[in-house]
Amino acid sequence: MSGAGDLPEHHIGEIIQMALSDHVSFSDIEAEYGLKEKQVKALMRDHLKSGSYKTWRKRVRDFGTRRESYK
Repeated sequence: MSGAGDLPEHHIGEIIQMALSDHVSFSDIEAEYGLKEKQVKALMRDHLKSGSYKTWRKRVRDFGTRRESYK
């Protein structure tokens, strides 16, 4: 798949749920849907409210510094 624009709406919802989960890494999303980290971030930015996106990115960054294999 070349990007999120090619995905059906229900897959976008599944990807958002996966990305919001603390137990799913970007590599898991890439393995299942073929989207790289930058594409997932762009999808999240396009589909979440601005404040929700910023909160998610902060959580991913903060959690990522504590656990090497995380997003």
